[in-house]
Formats: sequence, structure tokens, C-alpha cells
Amino acid sequence: MNNEFINKWISQLKKGTLSFLVLSILKDKKEYYGYDLINEIKKRTAIEIAEGTLYPLMNRLKDENLVVSKWVEQSSGIPRKYYNITASGIDTVVEMTKYWNNINKTINSI
Repeated sequence: MNNEFINKWISQLKKGTLSFLVLSILKDKKEYYGYDLINEIKKRTAIEIAEGTLYPLMNRLKDENLVVSKWVEQSSGIPRKYYNITASGIDTVVEMTKYWNNINKTINSI
């Protein structure tokens, strides 16, 4: 078995699905701040995601108008940036889900 190949493949698979995971979580229309979103991903999946991976991803999703963010003051501590999905983000994740289900069905049939 080629462990190096498998590790690279897993890394690429994770990178390719993180946008889908984030949008899928946000589609429930609950606001999440970064650390909370990381914990939600860990809770729902076996995927470990670092802050250094999440925040650039969130910026890309904002640039694509799939999510919006707002700063919220806290009673103690620093303000938190909360993320919400946009209508375009919901439409996008619906299409992504259709494709995901189709490719999953195809792979499982092999």
C-alpha cells in the first residue's frame, strides 16, 4: 500500500469538501462564529479543521457571496465574527448536495 499517495488523496478530498461541509452546516440558518463552526464540523464529521484553514475558506465564501459576516460585541472579551449563509449560498449548497448524492451513488455502485 502507498501510504504517501493515500495521505495526499485524503488531503485533497478534505480540501475539496470543506466548502460543501461549511455551507451544509450554515444552511440550517444558525449563526456560527469561527471557533464554533470548527467545533460543529468536528462534532458532525471525523474531519479536523484548523483555524488557519477555516478563515481563508470563509473569506473565499464571502468573496463568492455565499456567506456574509458581522461583528458582534461580547459582554466580556473581544468581538466575534459571526457567519450566515446567503440565499445564493443556499441555492449553491442545494446544487452541491444533488451532485454529491449523484457521485456518491455512482461510486457506491462500482
